[in-house]
Amino acid sequence: MDTHSEPVYDLQNGPDQPYHLVNPSAWPLVSAFAAGLLAVGAVMYMHDVELFGVPVGLKGVVIGFIAVLACMWGWWKDVIHEAVVEKAHSKVAKIGFRYGMTLFIASEVMFFFAFFWAFFAASLFPAEAIGGIWPPADVEPIPAFDLPFMMTMILLLSGCTITWAHHEILEGNQEKFLQGLGLTVILGIIFTFFQVYEYMHATFAFDQNVYSSAFYMATGFHGFHVLVGTIFLIVCYFRGKKGHFKKTDHFGFEAAAWYWHFVDVVWLFLFVSIYWWGNA
Repeated sequence: MDTHSEPVYDLQNGPDQPYHLVNPSAWPLVSAFAAGLLAVGAVMYMHDVELFGVPVGLKGVVIGFIAVLACMWGWWKDVIHEAVVEKAHSKVAKIGFRYGMTLFIASEVMFFFAFFWAFFAASLFPAEAIGGIWPPADVEPIPAFDLPFMMTMILLLSGCTITWAHHEILEGNQEKFLQGLGLTVILGIIFTFFQVYEYMHATFAFDQNVYSSAFYMATGFHGFHVLVGTIFLIVCYFRGKKGHFKKTDHFGFEAAAWYWHFVDVVWLFLFVSIYWWGNA
């Protein structure tokens, strides 16, 4: 009887088995310590803690944040090495990645659901503390069909360009893929610039009343997601320049595109609910 078995690892197509077998990594443990350092630093800053007579201040937050960024850089670099060089991501593992990204976006939806709940609860039943009207009398709302409408058009256009990029990578056209991806990055940066401009010229402060708090929490949290999504796409752009994405293997970019479309859809809800209906 022939005891010779076929190899379970193909250097071109990856492992011929369903398990996600990778080299041992210290990044999960190191990242846990970095996240703990960031949390402790934030708590010490918020409670004005002193160490050896010296206020901790923002130093603890900055050190923890840098530690988290360093772990993200190192860990994700190893994941890219597993995918591109070691071909360690089997077909079944890639299905798991898709489920994981789907569940991650679903968890983000719950975040925004909470913010929308707070906004509608306050706007449909305005409290006596704000005069029983919405928006409160001491708030000058930002006109919906001014800067916010232009920001909406920018995000919708970016949704078109990233869809174009996705179509081109499916066709195997690397040059046009990079063009579409690059345009999406530029539009994301422009959107962030206009949101910062809007905040700088807003006439109400974060802690002024429930309207301002709900407005800044919802739109600011979305702005943070735009920033994260833009960084995600920038990484994908440079990976694309290096030829990491193929016609049949480009989940890293696909995950970024899913995330970007999620950001687009959330902004449409924000525009209609907070800028348009909420200001009426």
